[in-house]
Amino acid sequence: MTAPTGTGASPWRGVIEEYRDWLPVSAETPVVTLGEGGTPLVESGWLSAKTRCSVWLKVEANNPTGSFKDRGMTVAVSSALEQGATAVVCASTGNTAASMAAYSSRAGLRPLVLVPHGKIAPGKVAQAIMYGARLIAVRGGFDSCLEVARALAKDYPVSLVNSVNPMRLEGQKTAAFEIVDALHDCPDVHVVPVGNAGNISAYWKGFREYAEAGRVSTPPALWGFQAEGAAPLVSGQVVRDPETLATAIRVGNPASWLLAEAARDESGGVIEAVSDRQILQAQQDLAVRDGVFVEPASAAGVAGLLARWAAGKVRPGLTITVTVTGHGLKDIDTALDFRGAVTEVVVDADVDQAAAAADLVSA
Repeated sequence: MTAPTGTGASPWRGVIEEYRDWLPVSAETPVVTLGEGGTPLVESGWLSAKTRCSVWLKVEANNPTGSFKDRGMTVAVSSALEQGATAVVCASTGNTAASMAAYSSRAGLRPLVLVPHGKIAPGKVAQAIMYGARLIAVRGGFDSCLEVARALAKDYPVSLVNSVNPMRLEGQKTAAFEIVDALHDCPDVHVVPVGNAGNISAYWKGFREYAEAGRVSTPPALWGFQAEGAAPLVSGQVVRDPETLATAIRVGNPASWLLAEAARDESGGVIEAVSDRQILQAQQDLAVRDGVFVEPASAAGVAGLLARWAAGKVRPGLTITVTVTGHGLKDIDTALDFRGAVTEVVVDADVDQAAAAADLVSA
């Protein structure tokens, strides 16, 4: 079957084919792809007006499994398949599980997922199960899951595809390439939520590689934001029992800790903390004002940008990009609980009743 014609545009081929020359793959690497990447860069009228900057949202919810994890997973699973793996394992708070299960199943590999017992959103559990993952709930948090996953990969014939696997960051860095390709330059600031800290590290790798190749003059400052209850990079200490409603960043001992600190320091950026309330308010406002519905962790970057603006730390006139990492449908319960009860008005199939329910006045 041939691709449709008419516009002359080529179909998006996934991040490996689109950025092959920038990735550690060869002609022999079996490419496992679901068409990930190529996500939209959407201007935020709300944030732009508020901060008096040009603010753009990198909407990673448009990836195949609804989060940025797909970028890294296409490279990690392709590499695992090339190396002869028959099973893969990951620790996850949800999004990695969904992504790994999808790509592994597509590759014909057996997906094994370790999740914190009772601490991930039902939508993400459903994704992993539907993609065929063997789900193993561990008593403890994400850090305990990762410890077990590492041990399994060391002692058993399975390939670990968490972000400690460098192939993951190689795939994730392509989002930085896409931002530059869209803007024709680096932004002044790039904002990203921080949990296990792989993504902020990957963005810095991508921006830096483009700068070293002469594609841009100066990489952006990276502003990373953690939830207050899970902010080890802010306190400088491991958080033994991290707690936040933003489950995707509920990590107390990030695997990419040192890489994230290097990204912060080398870019002249910051890593700060925001409260759950700030995160959930940003999630709600982003949906209502910009029409972008993200999961709570995704809104941490928006909350952080607003907090820095309120503190007078955002200079007007900057170009700012903000990665929103996952779709709001992955965790609807948290969003609806914060919004509060919504009264449903029931009417007959009558135009006047519908108008009255909507508070409309006849012209």
